[in-house]
Amino acid sequence: MLPFDIVEYQNRLSKTKQRMAESGIEVLLITDPANMNYLTGYDAWSFYVHQMLIVIIDEPQPIWVGRYQDANGAKATTWIYDDNVIAYPDYYVQSSIYHPMDFVAEILKQIGHGNRYTGVEMDNYYFSAKAYERLTRNLPNAKFKDGGLLVNYVRIIKSNQELEYMERAAEIADKAMYEGANSIRSGIRECDVAANIYYHMVSGTEKYGGDYPAIVPLLPAGENTGAPHLTWSDRKFKEGESVIIELAGCYKRYHVPLARTVSIGKPSDQLQKIKPVVIEGLNEVLDGVKPGMTCGDVENIWRSSLKKHGIEKEARLGYSVGLNYPPDWGEHTASIRMGDSTVLQPNMTFHLIPALWFDDYGIEISETFRVTESGCLTFSNYPRDLIIQEPFDMNRQGGRIS
Repeated sequence: MLPFDIVEYQNRLSKTKQRMAESGIEVLLITDPANMNYLTGYDAWSFYVHQMLIVIIDEPQPIWVGRYQDANGAKATTWIYDDNVIAYPDYYVQSSIYHPMDFVAEILKQIGHGNRYTGVEMDNYYFSAKAYERLTRNLPNAKFKDGGLLVNYVRIIKSNQELEYMERAAEIADKAMYEGANSIRSGIRECDVAANIYYHMVSGTEKYGGDYPAIVPLLPAGENTGAPHLTWSDRKFKEGESVIIELAGCYKRYHVPLARTVSIGKPSDQLQKIKPVVIEGLNEVLDGVKPGMTCGDVENIWRSSLKKHGIEKEARLGYSVGLNYPPDWGEHTASIRMGDSTVLQPNMTFHLIPALWFDDYGIEISETFRVTESGCLTFSNYPRDLIIQEPFDMNRQGGRIS
C-alpha cells in the first residue's frame, strides 16, 4: 500500500516538472533514493547498486530503471505502470566492462530522448564520476545540466500527511531516547545501549512500528563528547562522564532527529556551566522563529544569545529535515546559518541543534520543529534539559532531569 494518495504523487511530479522547465531541463535523471521515493513511493535497500528514475517533462509518468532482481520491488511499491519499470541484467552490476549508465543511455536513445537538455544530480552520494562519464560518452548529443537539489527543494514544504508521519516519528524518537538514556549506567557497555536504542527505534510504539534511520545512533562519551559524529564501541561507561545521544525516530522514511546529553552521576563543572547557555539559546530561537524570516535571521538569534556569554559556534545551527535514506537524514537544502537567505514558510521542518563542542567535552540538546503560520512547534515532547543518571536503584526507574 502506498504511503500517500496517488494525487499527492502526481502533484509532486507536477511541481518537479515546473522546476525543470524553469531550469531548462527536459529530462531529469534522479539517483537520490529519497527523491525516487518522494515521486513514486519506491522503497527498498537497493541503492548500493545503480538505479535511476527518469522524469521526462512531456511524459505523464516517470520511468524506473534498476537491477533485474529489484524490478518486482519497484512494481510493488510505486504507483507507476509496470511497463515503466525497466530492468537491466545482472552482468551490469559492479562490472569492469559494463555499466548501468550504458543501459540507461541506450533506453533514452531508443525512446527518442537522447538529444535533449538532460539534468543529473551532480553532487549526490549515489551518482558517481564514472556514472557521469558513461552517460556523456553514450549520449553525445544530449546537453547535460546540473539538476542537483531540484527535487529536494520541492520536498522542503511538507504536506499534512508528511507532517503526520513526522509526528509519529517523533513519538518513536521520544521512546528511543527515554529507553536509551535510562540504560546508560556505569559499567554498561556502549554497544548494549546502542542496541537498546536500535530496538526501540525499530519496534516503535504500540501504534506504529519504526523504520531504520538514515543515520545510526551517535553515542560519543567522556572526552569524545567534543567529537559529535562518533558512534559506539564495546567499552563500558564510567561514573562521572557524560554521554551524548543523537538519534532519530523514522516512520515511512520520515525522520525526526533528537539529541540529549546524559551525565552519569554528578555533572562536571564544565557541563553545568554550558548547560544553561545552550538551553537559553535554544529557547530563544524557538520563541523567535516566524514565517518570513530567513534562516540567517534565525541563526542570528542564537549567535546573539551566545555572544552574551562570550562564546562563538563554528558549525551551522540546523538544517531542513524529513524524508531520507542513508547516509543522511538532512535534505541538503536550507541550513540555519549565517547568510542563508532561505525564507521560512509554514510546514518547513528543521532539526535545530544548538550544540557546543570543545576539545574534550561537549553538549547537545536539540529539537526538530515545523514552521507554523505564526511561529513554530516542536515535534518532540521529551524534556529539554540535561539528564542525570544516578547510581542504579532496582526500586527506581529512569534518570532525573537537571
